[in-house]
Amino acid sequence: MKRGFDLVLALLAALVLLLPLALVALAVRLTSPGPALYWSERVGRNNRNFYMPKFRSMRTDTPAVATHLLTDPQRWLTPIGPFLRRSSLDELPQLWSILKGDMSFVGPRPALFNQHDLIALRTQAGAHHLRPGLTGWAQVNGRDELPIPIKVRFDAEYAQRQSLAFDIKILWLTALKVLRRDGVAH
Repeated sequence: MKRGFDLVLALLAALVLLLPLALVALAVRLTSPGPALYWSERVGRNNRNFYMPKFRSMRTDTPAVATHLLTDPQRWLTPIGPFLRRSSLDELPQLWSILKGDMSFVGPRPALFNQHDLIALRTQAGAHHLRPGLTGWAQVNGRDELPIPIKVRFDAEYAQRQSLAFDIKILWLTALKVLRRDGVAH
């Protein structure tokens, strides 16, 4: 049921967002050298790696680490990078990962391949068997501001409580967070 919901919603979203996706891709290309998409190596369901697309908000020579680990993250942003991140438009290409089956709309956010502490804690908590999500229970409870152990606690809670109704609640809360720009890293 969850996979069917993801497929229908992703197809509808892709159709509705086709023109905005094209415009954002063009804006990325016109404001900085390099491709419009950045393919980030992430850890998915059962700790298998996959490549997740995002609109590129950082320069092409940015180190492949979590943004909070960069000494001066602002230095690496493209001219429209801050806007893409604040608006969460950089996340829209992940519809591809949802259609492909690497991701779901709701689940733990996919860890970077080198976030060993997060991966280990999720595995220990049993949340590693979940398909990662575009959004998740941790995101609506603090997003980028939460320390890793707290994120994992929310991921484990989601694993226990997951249902279509809970997913719809999380999607609704995510929409509110995005509109308010709550807890977004710049």
